[in-house]
Amino acid sequence: MAQQQQSVQRVHAMPFGAEMLDDGSINFRLWAPAAQRVEVCLQDGAGERILPLQLQKDGWFSLATHEATAGAHYCFSVDGGMRVPDPASRYQPQDVHGPSEVVDPRAWQWADTGWQGRPWEEAVFYELHVGSFTPQGSFVGVAERLDHLVDLGVTAIELMPVADFPGVRNWGYDGVLPYAPDASYGRPEELKALVQAAHAKGLMVFLDVVYNHFGPEGNYLHAYAPQFFSQQHHTPWGAAINFDGVDSGRVRDFFIHNALYWLEEYHLDGLRLDAVHAILDNSSPDFLTELAQAVARGPGATRHVHLVLENDDNAARYLERDTVLKPRAYVAQWNDDIHHALHVLASGEQGGYYADYADVPARHLGRCLTEGFAYQNDPSPYRDGALRGEPSRHLPVTAFVTFLQNHDQIGNRAFGERLTALATAEALRAVTAVVLLAPSPPLLFMGQEWGSRQPFPFFCDFGPELAEAVTAGRRREFERFPEFSDPAARARIPDPCAVATFDSACLDWAAQDASALQLHRALLALRQLEIAPRLAGLRGGTAGFTVLGDRALCAHWLLGEGSRLVLLANLGAAPVENVPASAGRVLYTTDAVWMPPRALPPWSVCWHLEPATGV
Repeated sequence: MAQQQQSVQRVHAMPFGAEMLDDGSINFRLWAPAAQRVEVCLQDGAGERILPLQLQKDGWFSLATHEATAGAHYCFSVDGGMRVPDPASRYQPQDVHGPSEVVDPRAWQWADTGWQGRPWEEAVFYELHVGSFTPQGSFVGVAERLDHLVDLGVTAIELMPVADFPGVRNWGYDGVLPYAPDASYGRPEELKALVQAAHAKGLMVFLDVVYNHFGPEGNYLHAYAPQFFSQQHHTPWGAAINFDGVDSGRVRDFFIHNALYWLEEYHLDGLRLDAVHAILDNSSPDFLTELAQAVARGPGATRHVHLVLENDDNAARYLERDTVLKPRAYVAQWNDDIHHALHVLASGEQGGYYADYADVPARHLGRCLTEGFAYQNDPSPYRDGALRGEPSRHLPVTAFVTFLQNHDQIGNRAFGERLTALATAEALRAVTAVVLLAPSPPLLFMGQEWGSRQPFPFFCDFGPELAEAVTAGRRREFERFPEFSDPAARARIPDPCAVATFDSACLDWAAQDASALQLHRALLALRQLEIAPRLAGLRGGTAGFTVLGDRALCAHWLLGEGSRLVLLANLGAAPVENVPASAGRVLYTTDAVWMPPRALPPWSVCWHLEPATGV
């Protein structure tokens, strides 16, 4: 008889929100330094009861009461007027303007007690948007597709943000209640069930979190806690969040607890922090460092927990390793540089920021593959010669997540076209073989594995007044592009607030290219067999590359156990002569009859593995 697995409760204790105490009472706490009076308004079958919170020091209000139970709905009344949801709400059944729900996290019994995560070297990411990944558009829908992801060969699901946003359609980056999974995707228990099911199948689960701004609708913090916002820093979304001014300690705690909450209460394996270059903080240690330290002392002390950044500044300092190659703070960063170089090579586009990679794109690609960033304190023509980035060659290449597509690089285009609509089949096959077998952990965007040609345009669901402004603003973003200089051309850009725009992004699981799916499965199986087991112990400064032309290169890496991985790639339409020979075993080639040292055919890729010295 199989032994029954023990269950466990997982609760992250927070200094704010609605917490169930051991005696069964609910403790309500709100930081409202601009308020004189705060009451909690309880709504259940007995009607509404209004209870005053007691003013504590430093702007805190609190009340422990037996008059509320799990499942009760509540909101806060500020100074007898505005009613607001709990900023640390665990669930919003009626969206961002409605009441919060008291959630007892101890009610969910976790059965994945043996799960310790997976080593970083095994990471292969699959980014998905819960609302458009399946016809159900829910956590339950994602759980029903886990076998597809296992068969594909990915090891980590990366969920685009699920924090509560206004309406029922949103990318997730307009969230305003960062502790509450959006009700349009399901209840908290259904997200926990998804995580548990993924762990049972050996899949890690990462969550994209947004700590650089709140969305434009449903954020009430200005009314009672204006100290949440900086008086000196500004972002493209307005006033920056206050991470370094007066009372910033409370603000930092709010977001650090948020990270710990997702990792502990939902047993997630990691977080991807969105656009941290917009987290403006002059303090020391800064917020990002403090957050990483808290995670390392907490959930990261007993299991594999991985923190990943998106950072347009290419700040290598956050990716440093200690003497045993353990990350001091963040394990990796999304590497936009390698996307841009590969996009130029595959599509031929050179406008906008792609101009920075148009001059000998193979050189930029080689630098990314072997050193991390293409721009390491180098002048950026797109930025009028401003220096961008920090030196990264000393870091292992496993500190950089690589991708051909992600939500940003597709959705920030006017029509949300995928690379499948911009490049030939030969080009796609070649660049896919580069990304999926290179030592850096790769990322796929949902549907990429079967060659989906569906767009992924920007979409949202704001109230009428804001919706009109968002639609107009979206189209103004493209005025500077020659093809959209005419108002009639801009009018063809999809309306982000239209239901049809969202519908166009929902994956059609029946429209799969079998050959594309077979290619991705074969490459990821080869990665799992030949590449991933050799990555532990891989050091920085031990890789290099040689440019064989504007669009071709030879790259090599000394892997962790001493073997040498070699890539020969011609990412162009003309053959390349004078290709160096390799003494290694061929792992993969796009041309079954081609072997060096003869010329590299167009759009050809060959991977070799040379044994460790003395083996």
